[in-house]
Amino acid sequence: MIFLIFASLIGDIIAIAFGASMLFWKRGVEAFASYATPFAAGALLGAAFTDLLPDAAESGKYENGLLGAMVGILVFFLLERFVHWVHHHRDENNSQQDHDATIPLIIFGNIIHRAIDGVSIAAGFLTNSRLGLIVTLAIVLHEIPHTVGDFGLLIYKGLKRKNVLIINVTVALFTTLIAIVVYMAGHVINLPLDMLIGTTAGFFIYIAVSDIIPDIHVHEDRRFIGLQSLLLIVGAVGFAFLMSLLHHYFGAI
Repeated sequence: MIFLIFASLIGDIIAIAFGASMLFWKRGVEAFASYATPFAAGALLGAAFTDLLPDAAESGKYENGLLGAMVGILVFFLLERFVHWVHHHRDENNSQQDHDATIPLIIFGNIIHRAIDGVSIAAGFLTNSRLGLIVTLAIVLHEIPHTVGDFGLLIYKGLKRKNVLIINVTVALFTTLIAIVVYMAGHVINLPLDMLIGTTAGFFIYIAVSDIIPDIHVHEDRRFIGLQSLLLIVGAVGFAFLMSLLHHYFGAI
């Protein structure tokens, strides 16, 4: 439990620290996010295919892991559709197109996102410490550019810097809170870890394939391989290599 809390809090602190840089260092932040994001997407794919799905098979049935991955993709898709639907509905009923109308939606989306992160971290630690650390690391790599983007977006929407920092810190705590709740529940009831780990893999795959890779196509439409494409590949291969080292030297610590 202490290891889980420490890992998730450290991850939140790192992501918030990078996001807070938006408050003091605006120049270069957009460039950082544009290159950190594809690397994070590669890390998510590397974690999903070379560690999470195999671990799901070891925790139960391989078929359950694959079913969980499909469920994760569909759930994340439906959550995004819900957010887009509410946003569109608000715009239709708001003739002035008030910027502030989208702020609660951004915060709500982040809370859901963080809750999913918490479930994923808990599922990893319920399996073994190594997988918990791998899931946490993959989430942190993704959350760093995501949090940087959130800081910039909320500032653009007109919020004061102090309020932006308070909101992001509060929302980030949902990761640890949900992780603790799910982890404790996992010791009381028999959670289907193979399904949960597979669902986490589905979340990772969906984030990389639906959100980040299409953006790379847009930015690199006139070249075959650009820097963002290379970072995606490096992230995937590098993360897979890191996990092979962890498997070899630490096993299921």
